[in-house]
Order: sequence, then structure tokens, then C-alpha cells
Amino acid sequence: MLIRTGRDGFQHPAGSEITPQAVYEDRRRMLQWMATGAAGAALASWAGREAFAQAARPGKLAALPGAKSNVAGAATMEKLTDYKDATTYNNFYEFGTDKADPAQNAHTLKPNPWTVEIEGLVKKPGKYALEDLLKLSAQEERVYRLRCVEGWSMVIPWVGYSLSNLVNRVEPMGNAKYIEFLSQADPKTMPFVGSRVLDWPYAEGLRMEEAMHPLTLLTFGMYGEVLPNQNGAPVRLVVPWKYGFKSAKSIVKIRFVEKEPRTAWNKAAANEYGFYSNVNPNVDHPRWSQATERRIGEDGLFAKKRKTLMFNGYEAQVGQLYAGMDLKKNY
Repeated sequence: MLIRTGRDGFQHPAGSEITPQAVYEDRRRMLQWMATGAAGAALASWAGREAFAQAARPGKLAALPGAKSNVAGAATMEKLTDYKDATTYNNFYEFGTDKADPAQNAHTLKPNPWTVEIEGLVKKPGKYALEDLLKLSAQEERVYRLRCVEGWSMVIPWVGYSLSNLVNRVEPMGNAKYIEFLSQADPKTMPFVGSRVLDWPYAEGLRMEEAMHPLTLLTFGMYGEVLPNQNGAPVRLVVPWKYGFKSAKSIVKIRFVEKEPRTAWNKAAANEYGFYSNVNPNVDHPRWSQATERRIGEDGLFAKKRKTLMFNGYEAQVGQLYAGMDLKKNY
């Protein structure tokens, strides 16, 4: 790596190059384990497992057609991120902490059959099979930006429908102020569940007004196909004005609650990841700036970065949700 030094030449490293302490410690424990004799048998079969993983990941998944959305803000003229980049550079800590790990390891996820349980402060709790969720509303294709806190972004054509369709169907009670989303946490199919990186299962949450906004997408596919495992199959959230980690993947439970739920990254590092997690270039992460971003697939290492847009470019659509709030305090 080329490192420029000197007061005028100093550059902060990209966020994706900075490893959270918990992740670093987990990797260090793995290296210690590999240094022992216990690693021998595992290394001996590595090549076979890798060959299976490659064979188990098809280049083309089942089609999931969706009409173009007419929801305001649900389209952009920006160039789409290449499918290969969007499916091989991912954050999905249940399958590993490096960006390439999910594509290598997520073949073990079993997205069918799948159920999502609705519980809490609703009049119609219950379990929905994936097939039932798909029938709740017509699928739409929406081209949304995905902005991650580490300083990288993508433009992806997602397929799904507004989460509000599901919320209205289960009829929340008047005291339901927040919605909590819990991801699958199966150590048999998700090799990093049980690591000390996060408190499992992965949990996220939205204020009711955020969940009901038409841009909030209950997502089943991307690029006209069903979601690949590494991108959160078979059902995930996409909340385009927030950092990507707010968009829970492989959802198995949706809980309606009165009090603000604790979320995975907020529990892991409360001083770094607030509940709201809106894209706000004026609020730096404690360890790096959020003022610029790198678009995956088109920006080289030394290319000029893009200016980060407030609310990831969706300020006109969602800014009113936060009227009167201190967006530096409520980060």
C-alpha cells in the first residue's frame, strides 16, 4: 500500500480499510487457532469445500419480475453497479467479516422453505410463509443507492414492495411506535453466528414513521432475479436513505414494540452507531469522515471520491421525517 506522509500529503485511510476492534480480535483468535494442530484437518479439506461453494452459486437465479415503480424517488439515472460487484462485495457478518466472505460462504444458507413471524403490538400476529409474503402486493423494481458506513456505495435495482403493505395488513396497535427486525441466526448454516463480533441474532429497528414511508422496501430480489444468499435471501429490508447496515437481511421475525429497540451495531459500539443511522455527511464516524464515498466498480484506488449526499440523496423525500431533530445528536 502506498502511504503518503507529511502534513500536506496526509490522507486518511478509507473506512473499508479500518477494522473494528471486535472484528480484529475475532480474526486474531482464528489465527491463533490455525497455529495449533487443530487446524490441520480443516485445511486438508479446504479445497473440496471451496470447489463445492463455487459450484453451488449459480450465475443466474430465478426471475422475479417487477414493474417500474412510480413511487417518488424510487429511481435514479445513475449507472447501475455491475451485478458481479454487487454480489461479491458484501457486509453479512453471519458469513464472515471480510467483504468477499459472504459470496464464498453463504451457499450454506437454506432460503426455502422460509417463514417470517409477526409478533408484538399488532391485532393480527402470525407466521407468514415466503409465498404468502410475495402475494401481499405486486412487486416493483426500484433503483436505489446503497451507502455503507465504511465509505463505499452502489446503485442496485431492487425488487419488492413498500413495507407499509405488510404493516397495514397486520394492523399495528396505537402504542406500537417502533418495529424491530430479527435476522436468521443458525450456526449450522451461518458459520460466523456465535462469534463475538456481534450479539446474535442480528437486530435492527425503525421508527414507525420510517417503516411506513413508501421508499422503505420489503425486498425479495435484485437485478430482476431472486436475492442471492449473500445479499440477504430470501427477504430483507432496503431503507435507501440510511446506511446499509439498517437494512436487515434474511429476516425471520418482525416485532412491533412501544420502546426503541436495541440494534446490533448500537449494542456493539453505541458511540459509533446510533439508532437512526441516517446518511449525514456532516456527522463523522469517530474513526473516519463520512463526507465522501467510493462507488464500487467504477472508482479506482486513486480516483476522486464522490461527495456524500444528505440522506443518501433522498432528502427531498424523507427530510420531513426528522423536522426539528438534532441530526448530530440523533445520529
